[in-house]
Amino acid sequence: MTTTTKREQVSFKLDADKKRRLEALAIATRRTRTFVLEEAVNQYLDLNEWQLKSIEEGLADAKAGRVVDSETLVKQLEQRVERSLD
Repeated sequence: MTTTTKREQVSFKLDADKKRRLEALAIATRRTRTFVLEEAVNQYLDLNEWQLKSIEEGLADAKAGRVVDSETLVKQLEQRVERSLD
């Protein structure tokens, strides 16, 4: 069984330099401009959705009192760095 995703058209304007860069990247990767733009949008959405989720989780932790003071955090980070150098 195959599933198809309904695709909708979106249009927007780019300045000439960004359009040139988009076209150059599409040519260099042997992809269509649409493919390159879809990849860029997917990566942007994934990153920003992850960031917002992480912020919300951090705020929930803070409200619940699950926090670490800065001195403890610095010590933990220093220990990680020392272990990574071994």
